[in-house]
Amino acid sequence: LFTGSIAYGIYYSQQKNKELLNMALLALSFILIGYSSYALVLIRSNFNPPIDENNPENIISFVSYLKREQYGSRPLLYGQYFDAEVVDQTKGAPVYKQGEDKYEITEHKLEYVYDQRRMTILPRAYSNSENHINQYRKWMNLKNNEIPGFGDNLMFMFRYQIGYMYMRYFMWNFAGRESDIQGASWLTPLDSFESVPKDIAENRGRNNYFMLPLIFGLIGMFFNYKRSQRIFGVITMLFILTGVALVVYLNSPPVEPRERDYIYAGSYYAFAIWIGLGVLAIGQFLFNYFKNHKLAAWVATALGLVVPLIMAVENWDDHDRSDRYFSVDSAKNFLSSCAPNAILFTGGDNDTFPLWYSQEVEGFRTDMRVIVLSYFNTDWYIDQMTRRTYESEPAPFSIDKNLYRQGGPNDYLPYVENPNIKGNAISLEAYMNLVKQNHQAIKVPTLLGSYNSLPAKALYLNIDTAYVKSLGIVPKDMEHLIPEQMVFRLKGNGLEKNTFMILDMILTGNWTRPIYFNNTSLQNAGIDFRRYVVQEGNTYRLLPIDRGNLQDDLVDTEVMYDNMMNKFSFRELDNPKVYYSEDYRNFVLNHRSSFNTLAEALIAKNNMERAQEVLNRSLEVMPNKSLRYDYSNVQTASLLFQVGESEKGIDIAQKLGESSKGYLEYYVNMEASPSNEVQKHMTILSLLSRMLKQHGQDELATEIETSFLDYYGIFNAQ
Repeated sequence: LFTGSIAYGIYYSQQKNKELLNMALLALSFILIGYSSYALVLIRSNFNPPIDENNPENIISFVSYLKREQYGSRPLLYGQYFDAEVVDQTKGAPVYKQGEDKYEITEHKLEYVYDQRRMTILPRAYSNSENHINQYRKWMNLKNNEIPGFGDNLMFMFRYQIGYMYMRYFMWNFAGRESDIQGASWLTPLDSFESVPKDIAENRGRNNYFMLPLIFGLIGMFFNYKRSQRIFGVITMLFILTGVALVVYLNSPPVEPRERDYIYAGSYYAFAIWIGLGVLAIGQFLFNYFKNHKLAAWVATALGLVVPLIMAVENWDDHDRSDRYFSVDSAKNFLSSCAPNAILFTGGDNDTFPLWYSQEVEGFRTDMRVIVLSYFNTDWYIDQMTRRTYESEPAPFSIDKNLYRQGGPNDYLPYVENPNIKGNAISLEAYMNLVKQNHQAIKVPTLLGSYNSLPAKALYLNIDTAYVKSLGIVPKDMEHLIPEQMVFRLKGNGLEKNTFMILDMILTGNWTRPIYFNNTSLQNAGIDFRRYVVQEGNTYRLLPIDRGNLQDDLVDTEVMYDNMMNKFSFRELDNPKVYYSEDYRNFVLNHRSSFNTLAEALIAKNNMERAQEVLNRSLEVMPNKSLRYDYSNVQTASLLFQVGESEKGIDIAQKLGESSKGYLEYYVNMEASPSNEVQKHMTILSLLSRMLKQHGQDELATEIETSFLDYYGIFNAQ
């Protein structure tokens, strides 16, 4: 009836020539057609597939999914400066969940009230994250204790949000791009004659269009305005709404994990329309000059084809994905680092999606369960971990759903000192029992009710040594490290739900299910697990061992050697014809570091032959000819000296040194050099000089040290 009514309404509006009604009904129809595609989300979620983010299978969770509520909110028209203090908390909007027979209020959002003196219209610099504050001050040119004003707020919007995060991207697409390194600038025609480091000159992401697309677009823009201001207005609105207006609406923070130029693709499409009109403008100009339609058309077409031709030539090598497999191979290498039926914790989307692809599409290691730490704070995700998936058994939990539901008493467990606890530690088992009983001893009253707390900054777990040895999970040469008690210490002032659930899993599983972390999840967990993990490849296995205050990571050399030398894949990484972007190069850095860790552990066991094999394998599958050496190779060079491969160590040091000196010389001449890149290459030179001195290569060490001191003086003076 609804669809029929709309169809009849459109027919009626056409028959009666009612333009406004016709336009309104057509607009509504297109909106409904567009949103109807989301029916797929509801249908798919109700089948409970293994990957079911947000579980949008009812109206409340579906609307939350559409509104992207899991990503939080940002102030748009009115809000706080980053230095505003919270002066109060108020009860906000209710949060609903699907109950047995109706939607129920499970909690209310907590709204912060900020000092009104530090509120502003159009707030741009609002985040109180320490990392963000440092960047705000950098872009606003503020000193450490200087208070930002509205002018500073606007400066951040124009310099960073519009200038750096939109205009830079715009110029990438229509003028040229310096390289594929994050933070790269745009190019002018004169930059083609600029002296740049070899690594940047050969970077396939360096594309110079000599501003031709930009020039054609500007010509087309003026031509369009002159010929039809109405059409010009439509294109301009599309250009602004999907460009600068989107920048203002998104209100991006000053730190992004990757370049975000794809967000503004709609704006680039609009400008591309003007490029096409630019060809017509040139054709019109030539006709006025030659008075010959055919000649004008042919010349304009020839000139117009220069733009897509030069863009194709410049862009092909860094958009060609042929023979690039390492996103999949890297994911499989992480999965191959784990024992059967393992649980692997990852940090976020970038860590996880390639692993999901390997499992879901290629059916690789479907016995394992990959758990995303950032999702593990939500009840819908914990629910999914309680289901069997392929060959993977449910994760071992003892906590009831009512205790981990969103808005429940355990969303966040702050540390609240309890004088009855001696030694500032409590038994993990005893604490979990208090949580299960919802015991008053750990309750803390709040504005909106009450929640549970953590009465100590550490939780201890007693270890049955005989039982652990009988499982055979601890390597024989580490059995002396099995403690009577493991002590899990808080990193901050409380437990988030994700870490709380990990502790429940450890207690409930009782070492029968292997638990692994990747580097990101190990760093981001709320408990310091590092002293209890053993590296077995690219992952770290949690085991009932205690390395004490040892600085170096523990390594199961037998398992890690077998994984890395026999199970890992490195397809086409040695092929210099394949393009590897910066993200790929970071994947490689992780693997080079793992090879170094294994070689170092083998050297510590005086197994020089195997250590030499490992280092040579690293250089063979990830050579400099296809993937430039990075700072992890400083350690590779040092280890090569230790196993008697001095020539290879010197070769790496020379190539790394020349590369870093080239970058630093380039950054010296830049008006605003990227501080993170400068710091990286200064660190490489410093590490190289010390490493070479350590291995008796004094001449090369002195040469590199001299360069380091020269650049140190230059950048400190700037």
